[in-house]
Amino acid sequence: MTRFTKITASIGPNCETEEVLTRMIKSGVNLCRLNFSHDTGDVQGAKIDMIRSVSEKLNIPVGIIVDIQGPKHRIGNFETENHYPLKIGQKFILDSDPTPGNENRVHLPDVDVMKSLNVGDRVLLNDGKIELKVDAVFDDKIETTVVRGDEIWSRRGFNLPDTEINTEILTPKDKADLEYALTKKPDWIALSFVQRAEDIAYVRDFINERTSYPVKIIAKIERPNAVERITDIAIAADAIMIARGDLAVELPFEMVPAVSRHIIRECRKLNRPVIMATQMLSSMVHSEFPTRAEISDVANAAYLRTDSTMTSEETTIGDNPVNVINTMNKILDYSDTDAIANPYDWSRVDNVPENDWSRSVSSMAYLNKAVAIVVFARDTEIAMQISCRRPDIPIIAVCSENVIANQLCLSRGIFPICDPYLFGQRDAFNAVRQFGIGTGKLVIVDDDKISLRTLD
Repeated sequence: MTRFTKITASIGPNCETEEVLTRMIKSGVNLCRLNFSHDTGDVQGAKIDMIRSVSEKLNIPVGIIVDIQGPKHRIGNFETENHYPLKIGQKFILDSDPTPGNENRVHLPDVDVMKSLNVGDRVLLNDGKIELKVDAVFDDKIETTVVRGDEIWSRRGFNLPDTEINTEILTPKDKADLEYALTKKPDWIALSFVQRAEDIAYVRDFINERTSYPVKIIAKIERPNAVERITDIAIAADAIMIARGDLAVELPFEMVPAVSRHIIRECRKLNRPVIMATQMLSSMVHSEFPTRAEISDVANAAYLRTDSTMTSEETTIGDNPVNVINTMNKILDYSDTDAIANPYDWSRVDNVPENDWSRSVSSMAYLNKAVAIVVFARDTEIAMQISCRRPDIPIIAVCSENVIANQLCLSRGIFPICDPYLFGQRDAFNAVRQFGIGTGKLVIVDDDKISLRTLD
């Protein structure tokens, strides 16, 4: 029980057989992410069924994250060439004309974007390789100058780092995907391109109107305005994902590590789990070994005490997804042991009151040299709050419902058990014995009651 940082694995074509998925979960996967940008709902639904089946057979809780595409903005198509070079200084037009574009213009299908752009705003394409600066805004077109050039291709997505886009967080596709996903009872819904706390409230209402299942919401932080509003967004959401791909396009790339650290500390203060995502082991799509920089990136996530690291294409299309998980598990296992060397971490989160009860639980465990904290979890709230204080010992969460155990798979240092009998009997001793703990002091949390007992 040395690995406290969780592993979220994106599931795709190369890891969606029961045999591979079983090996991945045995190797350390705690949550599975299904990207609804790809495949139809029924295909993704079959994957959810398979994950649940494998989890049940292994008797290992596994959380399921449904990642909704969100309002991804794309340009239109070009003429027969399909792509054109853009040169620095040339003029280029984005317009409402749906006919194929050329070296001078292209269709901008999204009316909301057309209405939101202002003079001086930047439009970034090809992951920032192309930069257009808006010179003039008209009802039917946007005139720009090429600041940074490259080949521009049909249907490529673009980023608007300077623009507040007045659009709904859920597109018609997202609504259909989400309605279907809710029938499969996922544990988490991840929302793309969140801009404001109101986006979370809108989606929560959408969910609550369609199911009573306690689905939780992850806000993906991909835009500068979301970073600026991280406190309000984190309060509105149940967890945060630092989506470093789009974030590194829309922000100067040198800012992303500092912004990530700021988000992690804010989430801990607000008792919200946080996932570090994007390119953590991306060289392992085809390589057997990670780069030295990737090893440091994963280890640094553990040192920052993030709740979970995440794989993307490394496991969805990678040559050996099981090897990727084994590699990430090894790095985190060693790094978490090193990070835990500083037991006073729970006392150094800004603006957490000295009399905060979850801090008191962590302090009590440290001062009494406890070997574990046992939480009888009616829901996720108490265990997550204690996790956000980052105690240096495992938190055993005894749950009576699978959904609570699955959702707690996201939080750092929590080892969930779904056992209605142990929960009903409040049997802390047999709960910790399942994890090989045979002696020592236990801090036991049952609702608002906190006690210290000795396991012989």
